[in-house]
Amino acid sequence: MRDQLPPGLPPDPFAGDPSDPSAALDAIEPGEPLDSHERLAVEEDLADLAVYEALLAHRGVRGLVVCCEDCQQDHYHDWDMLRANLLQLLVDGTVRPHEPAYDPHPDSYVTWDYCRGYADAAMNDAMHEENFDA
Repeated sequence: MRDQLPPGLPPDPFAGDPSDPSAALDAIEPGEPLDSHERLAVEEDLADLAVYEALLAHRGVRGLVVCCEDCQQDHYHDWDMLRANLLQLLVDGTVRPHEPAYDPHPDSYVTWDYCRGYADAAMNDAMHEENFDA
């Protein structure tokens, strides 16, 4: 599965290395295929992510911030990395370990909820303008 990593992830510094320390993770935590409901949810997240990036990237938003349930800290994900993580879930049901954003600027990241609200408002504005133009 290592050869099927989606685009957007940084290159694997241990690719082809027989003593790759992360190789043990494959034996410990094998990925399980997503069921149809999980797969649909990830596909919907990918579609939403494309809309959010189109609406917000040109405004300086670099990606999403997510509060980690395990460590209770914010994790900052650039658009490409989040897309790669979601695509990896579709490939083998796992998300590979990755480096966190280095010295992120929190003001450049927003939550999923903010994105949903922003997209809803943008769609309402577009429909409102459409009604007046008719």
